[in-house]
Amino acid sequence: MAEIGLLAGSGWAAGLNLWSVGLVLGIAGRLDLADSPEVFERWWVMAIFGVLYVFEFFVDKIPLVDSAWDMVSTIIRPVGAALIGLAIAQDGDISGLTAVLTSGGFALTSHSAKAAVRALINLSPEPFSNWAASVTEDGAAVGMSSMALANPAVAGVLALVFGGFAMVTVLVLWRFLRRIRRHILERFRGGWRSTGSQPISPAT
Repeated sequence: MAEIGLLAGSGWAAGLNLWSVGLVLGIAGRLDLADSPEVFERWWVMAIFGVLYVFEFFVDKIPLVDSAWDMVSTIIRPVGAALIGLAIAQDGDISGLTAVLTSGGFALTSHSAKAAVRALINLSPEPFSNWAASVTEDGAAVGMSSMALANPAVAGVLALVFGGFAMVTVLVLWRFLRRIRRHILERFRGGWRSTGSQPISPAT
């Protein structure tokens, strides 16, 4: 149960911010606060995670650019979470396939909810909601990955609850966004027709 909780919690956190999870695992291992996979404790691995974290920290706070980055990260975050899960499984009793599916699956749920919420937020032109959402997501990623190391059982339960809530959120928000998109297209087509060329009257 402890390993499943660690995989689920770290995977869910990676769906929000993959790089912060790698940093938490590396720092916790370096400081002997937790038994993290040795690969995350290497200085060059931590440096890569740190650089990518700083990059995403700024990109994730720019309206529309954040949604574009979320599209790219649809592959990056779940795959990265699956690799983290595989590294965790090497030191435990969980099979590699179980680790990959658990970490990658939970990452996909949280990433999908994040992308849907950001798409909704970007309907507003002001940037402050993006900043608030980004900071909240970063804090949640660090908090969940830390919890997964300190108390895997609790993290596993939280990841399960949040994962279910995330899927409901995705379904509701994407339906809402589709209705908005359809409404905009209908208005655009109606405006185009009203300003189209008028029939030419026959010459007298």
